Amino acid sequence: MSVHKAITLHAHKQNQEFTEFLVLDQKRESYIKEAVQLCKAEKEFSTDSINQVTMQINVLANERLIPTRKLVTPEMIRSYVGTLV
Repeated sequence: MSVHKAITLHAHKQNQEFTEFLVLDQKRESYIKEAVQLCKAEKEFSTDSINQVTMQINVLANERLIPTRKLVTPEMIRSYVGTLV
């Protein structure tokens, strides 16, 4: 395999992984917004879906130069909502 082909395949794989990261990060943000809205309305909420996506992001981050994300706790959501009031 030529060097050019190897570099092209490598770049393509990196691009796919970064695109996957962007999709997951948007999904994570959406779940966070949903949890914030539920918390503001004083309804039950969970951070399970947020953290499931976060773990997927962090698996990608271990393989490439993709930023990791912290797991989110219900207390973190409540604290953030408290700053909005």
